[in-house]
Amino acid sequence: MLVDDLKRVQADTFALYAKAHFYHWNIEGADFVQYHEFLGEIYQANFDAVDQIAEFVRQLDAYAPGVNRMIADLAHVKLDDVIPEALEMFKRIDADNDTVMEGIVTAYMSAEAAGEIGLSNFLQDRIMYHKKLRWMLKSITK
Repeated sequence: MLVDDLKRVQADTFALYAKAHFYHWNIEGADFVQYHEFLGEIYQANFDAVDQIAEFVRQLDAYAPGVNRMIADLAHVKLDDVIPEALEMFKRIDADNDTVMEGIVTAYMSAEAAGEIGLSNFLQDRIMYHKKLRWMLKSITK
C-alpha cells in the first residue's frame, strides 16, 4: 500500500539523517574536516527530505510518523549506540543508504501504480540522490 511504503521511506530517511548527524558530531581522524563536512551534507539532505515525505503522507490523508517509537518500528535503518571508526561509519551509512533506496524504489512503484505523478517525480529525484551518494560512499570506503 502506497501510504505504508511512504511511511517506511520517511522512517528510514529520518533514521539515516539521525545516524549521519550522530557520526558528524563524533567523527575523528586525519580527514576529519572533509568527513565532517560530507556527513553534514548527508544529514542535511536527508533532514530536508523527511519534511517533504511527511507532507506527501499527509496528502494521502494519513498521519506522518514522528515519535521515536513510531520511527523505530517502521525503519529498516537501525541507529548505532557505539561510535565506530571513520571508515566503518561510511560503510554503515553506505549499507543504510542502500536500504533507504530499496524502500524508495518500492514506494515509487506504488506511486506509479496509484497515478501519483508528483510523488513519483519526487521519489525519482530521491533515487537519483541516493545513487549519487552510493557512488561517493563507495569511493571513500575503497
